[in-house]
Amino acid sequence: MTTVESILSRYREPLENFPLELAADWKKRHADKKLVGCYPVYHPVDLIHAAGMVPVGVIGGGNRLEIAHADSRFQSFVCSIVKSTLELGLTGRLDFLDGIVFHSICDPARNLGSVFKRNFPKLMVDYIHFPQNMTSPYTIDYLASEYLRLKTSYEALTGRPIKDDDLRRSIALFNEQRRLLRELYAIRAEQPENLSTVESYVLLRIGTLMPPEEHIPILKEALADIRARKEKPKDRIKVVLEGSFCEQPPLELIESLEAAGCYILDDDFLLGWRWFLEDIATDGDPLRNLANGYLRQSVYSGVKHDTREPKAKHLIDKVRETGAAAALILSAKFCEPALFDYALYKRALEKEGIPHLFLEFEEKMWIFDKARTEIETFVESMLFD
Repeated sequence: MTTVESILSRYREPLENFPLELAADWKKRHADKKLVGCYPVYHPVDLIHAAGMVPVGVIGGGNRLEIAHADSRFQSFVCSIVKSTLELGLTGRLDFLDGIVFHSICDPARNLGSVFKRNFPKLMVDYIHFPQNMTSPYTIDYLASEYLRLKTSYEALTGRPIKDDDLRRSIALFNEQRRLLRELYAIRAEQPENLSTVESYVLLRIGTLMPPEEHIPILKEALADIRARKEKPKDRIKVVLEGSFCEQPPLELIESLEAAGCYILDDDFLLGWRWFLEDIATDGDPLRNLANGYLRQSVYSGVKHDTREPKAKHLIDKVRETGAAAALILSAKFCEPALFDYALYKRALEKEGIPHLFLEFEEKMWIFDKARTEIETFVESMLFD
């Protein structure tokens, strides 16, 4: 049986160097397949798969990538992931992609889509306009039509139609992948001593770089290994982590948070790849099913404009339901959606008497001593209060 340790041994180093090389290497072994990059946070990857292509998470360049060209295209106060993604393109590290899709998460991401369109004319570059009004009776009609437009783009890219049955099969496949990921997170919330956040992150991240047909067996073997673990709990505080839904912190930073004395029961890493709280229906109109899922079955997020229920309430509920004692707000530097959310989260957490700590990170950061010291101080203040 494949163990989690062997999976980490194989994938951790590539993820820490240049994660997209895993997808580029896959492309070399499957030259007839087309790959489409998905910029965070959410993309209906089921549509890409139904077209016979492979969705690939283009989630920044990590802290090994030197920014030498992208700085001239963006202001200095723009978040790291925007610049590193453009740097990947300008240095040829995205040449294995046949297309890339952005969506309306923030102004820099919106501009990045336009910059890609201008700088890479041979690459299919598209953009999803997600609904800004979730209470309108026309929201599902609108989003289904937006998905139909995207479907047409994918059909033009592959030169083949996407039939409804193709899309239903892809939705069923991704339902299974998302179900396994929900189980992974449930284990971590209930028995964090048996699964570290770094382990679950690696298991999730590799799924953004390979087809679901290859990722699902890996998840099943890993879950079997994790279920057999009987680790002894350590003297740590239990927290939930919020604010890292787009740009991703370095693995060393995640590791430092745990080593400083935290069990992270839940987080919002790579949120778009586990976007739905339950399975998407596979009967009926598949485009409307995906649109309905976005409206009624998806997670809350700083980049989903939903006025039906405050995001702060969701965070408070998450803290209560997991049994966490505190919240860590880990926000990417210059991330406007996360910083706007923090103002709401801070007020709600203080009102409920839930301790929290706010930290900023950049994907290119190398030194973690300061963050670790802040976490250790926070943990000690709670353990010895």
